[in-house]
Parts: sequence; structure tokens; C-alpha cells
Amino acid sequence: MYTQEQIEQYIWDYIDGLTTTDEKQMVEKLLKTDQQWMTVYNECLLFNEKIAGADVIEQPSLRFTKNVMEEVSKYKIAPPAKSYINKKIIHGIAAFFVLSIIGFVVYGISLVDLSATGTIKMPGADMSKLKLDWSKYLNSTVLNIFLLMDVVVGLMLLDRYLRRKKETRVQA
Repeated sequence: MYTQEQIEQYIWDYIDGLTTTDEKQMVEKLLKTDQQWMTVYNECLLFNEKIAGADVIEQPSLRFTKNVMEEVSKYKIAPPAKSYINKKIIHGIAAFFVLSIIGFVVYGISLVDLSATGTIKMPGADMSKLKLDWSKYLNSTVLNIFLLMDVVVGLMLLDRYLRRKKETRVQA
């Protein structure tokens, strides 16, 4: 059978005269035999009559554009972003994120096991004594402290930015 959407689509096409002759005959046959089709058809016709009988939307006055522009001109135009954005704040935020990325990269590199690559032989130097155990220095506690410091610095920069923004509003 047909879904509700399909029935409505066929009926709207029938009302608008967009159906082919075969579809037109099929819809007329179903309208005579099926109560659901007849109900949907009557609803669509009623809706179509209400739309046709509705008042025509009035056109705006000829002075509409001028009235709108006069209202807009009453408001203060915002200055360009360059005049109120502090470059130091932007640089501070960028430095914060760059340091965070560098910290994550260093931490990730410290987790790599480089012992499988072999040893490097240099004349007069024993490289096995120079091997560093990064797990002593970069553990979860150090990482958590680093992230905490990044968050604190980020919040300090945000606070400074918001205070300056508030001061410029009070002065204006």
C-alpha cells in the first residue's frame, strides 16, 4: 500500500494538475474506493481553498528601505576588530598552545623505546653510560603538573583579556 506521504504527494500533484493520465486515473479510482484517500483529498482541498482565500500580503511602503536605513543609522557602528584586540593577548594564547603542543610531543617522544635501534659508536666515548631514563623525569605526576600550569596560565590570560575589555567598555 501507499504511505501517508505518498498519498499526499499523489493528491497534491492531482490537485495541481501535475499528474500523468495514468496517475490521474489511478488517483480518481482510489478516491472513489478508498476512504483514507478521500479524507486526505478533502483536507488538501480545504487547505488549498484557505490559502487561495487568504488576504494578499501587503507590499511594504515605497519608503521602507529609507526607514530601515534611518533606524540603522541611529546605532553606533562597531569599530574594526584591529582597534580593540590586543596583540599581546593573542600572542600569549598562541604561546600557551605552542608550549602545550611541545610538552605533549616531548612526553610522547619520552615514551618511545629507543633501545631496539642499536647503539651509536663514537671514538673515545661509551654511549651506554649516557643513556637517560626519561620515565624518572616524565611520569604522570609531572604531566599533570604541566597541564595544571598550562590551565592556570590560560585562565590568567583570559582574565587579563576580560578585564581590559571591561575597562575599555567603561571608558567608552
